[in-house]
Amino acid sequence: MSVTNTGGSHVTSDIVDPYALDPRDIQDPPATVRGRVRFLGPGMITSAAVVGSGELLTATTLGAQAGFVLLWLVLVSTFLKVWVQIELGRWSISTGKVAVTGYNEVPPRIAGRGWMAWLVLLMFIQFFTSQAGVISAAAFAFSSLLPIGGDPYSLLSIGTWVAILVVIAIGIHVWNRYTIVEGVSTILVVLVTTFAVVIVFLILGTEFSWSLADLGEGMRFQIALGSMGVALSMFGLTGVGAGEVTAYTYWCVEKGYAAWSGRNDGSEAWARRARGWIKVMKMDAWVAWGVYTVSTAAFYILGAAVLHPQGLVPEGDEVMTTISSIFSTAVGQWGATVFLIGAGVALFKTIIANVPSLGRQVGNTLAVFGAFEWNDQGQRDRWMRGIMILLPILWGLLGTVVSSPLALVILAGILNAVFLMGVAASTVYLSHRQTDPLVKDGRAFTVMLLISAAAIFFVGIVGLINLL
Repeated sequence: MSVTNTGGSHVTSDIVDPYALDPRDIQDPPATVRGRVRFLGPGMITSAAVVGSGELLTATTLGAQAGFVLLWLVLVSTFLKVWVQIELGRWSISTGKVAVTGYNEVPPRIAGRGWMAWLVLLMFIQFFTSQAGVISAAAFAFSSLLPIGGDPYSLLSIGTWVAILVVIAIGIHVWNRYTIVEGVSTILVVLVTTFAVVIVFLILGTEFSWSLADLGEGMRFQIALGSMGVALSMFGLTGVGAGEVTAYTYWCVEKGYAAWSGRNDGSEAWARRARGWIKVMKMDAWVAWGVYTVSTAAFYILGAAVLHPQGLVPEGDEVMTTISSIFSTAVGQWGATVFLIGAGVALFKTIIANVPSLGRQVGNTLAVFGAFEWNDQGQRDRWMRGIMILLPILWGLLGTVVSSPLALVILAGILNAVFLMGVAASTVYLSHRQTDPLVKDGRAFTVMLLISAAAIFFVGIVGLINLL
């Protein structure tokens, strides 16, 4: 498939190997906003990974615990991290490399590998636990709607639904095609974002109605007593986390931004192309930011308006059963059914996005440690397919035997805050040492990047202290 941009040049969307930077793939970037919109896509995959576990479980629970007072944290959390995401995407387009390859080049080196490469290897544990919690919660939602064997909360019913979701996830990604990932992610993001907004407005007119005054209260930049732990977890999981920031570089490359820019030959022609495709990437990142910020805020408001006034701070699967039972009372059984369907899809969407996203990070890390040659397309594709089959199976097995997905998600959020520190430090280093100055944005952007990195470090350090 191919399309033509508004500048009149022919832009091929199917690239044989986008990691190869073949000169034949070089194309001029679109010159208008309308033209750039046609080349968005990586951000929708990012949004699909973001809008799910952190929003439905953690953000709703935080709203239940703190009320509207921490609504501002939704905006701060998502806004601060996007600067690191954009800068790492810029580095990727400038160099043609992907994140874990770059992390391996960040000193100091330990046993022949960059220290961040070792951290990513350790973070396999975080990837494992967080996605096990998500797939368990998704299975719980669907089992509540359509139990298998009679009891919706039995191991048989939950386990069967986990197996169904694992098979679907593997079936979608067995071909390992970027276009499939982008298309499925875009559809699911639209559905879930619409669901999140509708469900919040659905409570207007009931006893759980919220007002503009409530929203104003939530923008006073205060932190309620006793909510710091969940707030730290929310910062780690809402907005782009370390995994999503890292994965974004793979999607930027596979979309074609780096290949269309071409290899950096030091010429003004390359700089012009790269700056143009970086503009597309930045628009893509900010559109995604708007989408997952709206969804996160919606789920937070749901917890603050419905659960907090009743003093309910549900844990684990109770997040969904409690809210669905309240909807059943307030608006009727159809409201509870709609909520459970939307919740299940929202959570499973995270799995759909993270199978290929985390699969690429795991594969790239194994390549860095010598398992195979990353630049060999045949080897890379074979490893990717194997990893994307294995990951959902392992997530499903752990998710079936763990009874509280929220506990896994919160633990993963705190660990993710630690990983974010490493990603922030590596991004600043790679930007300074490897990103061509000709494609940078100037002092104002650098200031925001440093503020973003500093905020991530602060929250990560506090989270690590609390964890220890």
